[in-house]
Amino acid sequence: MADLRSPISRVRHLGSAKEGTHHWWAQRLTALALVPLVIWFVVSLVCLSTADYAAVRAWVGSPISMVLLVLTIAMTFHHGQLGLQVVIEDYIHVEWQKITLLILVKGIALLLAVVGIVAIARIAFGG
Repeated sequence: MADLRSPISRVRHLGSAKEGTHHWWAQRLTALALVPLVIWFVVSLVCLSTADYAAVRAWVGSPISMVLLVLTIAMTFHHGQLGLQVVIEDYIHVEWQKITLLILVKGIALLLAVVGIVAIARIAFGG
């Protein structure tokens, strides 16, 4: 039997849902934010390589360092989660496996980010 639908009706609801734009922008913005944050972090580690525990603790406890460390951790895990989400959505075709992996990746990223931020707070505040 011939398909009597117009070409536009055949592709309607099968094309772009315009939902990937937000994800794409989030991935690019987190990558952009990570460039200066990682450079700052590496330079700081090099400068602190000969410092003792008290000096490193004082550095972590300074407000600017603490905020930048928290931002670095948050952006790193969010960026990683976004990247893994794309890989899972592109290569996992069984729906329940895809959903399970997406939940697992998001949960692990959130857990690791919280653990890192709590560790910074404990070092900074002497916990």
